[in-house]
Amino acid sequence: QVQLEESGGGEVDSGGSLTLSCVASGRHPHAYAMGWFRQAPGKEREFVVAINWNGLTYYRESVKGRFTISRDNAKNTVYLEMNRLNPEDTAIYSCASGPWPLSRASMVNSWGQGTRVTVSS
Repeated sequence: QVQLEESGGGEVDSGGSLTLSCVASGRHPHAYAMGWFRQAPGKEREFVVAINWNGLTYYRESVKGRFTISRDNAKNTVYLEMNRLNPEDTAIYSCASGPWPLSRASMVNSWGQGTRVTVSS
């Protein structure tokens, strides 16, 4: 079982930037891809982005060019840099771990506790 601990998030004005971090611990964290899902108020949870431990990435179309996922294998940490944020990005962002491409919630083995991102217009 992999444990995930997130940090980052907060409130920012439209056009601003935030960076989220997620540290993995437990059994064989490198065996799985890591990524982020988000759930906006009143909406279903949706995939945002994933990265495997070889650096291969997969982005949701609406965040391409604005969000960048990266990882530090030595620290078992994944980062999500979010730029040009807009109010539609407001959501609870949850770190996730599971088999590649980790593009559906059904593929997730472990979830972080979630961190709130609020973008004001």
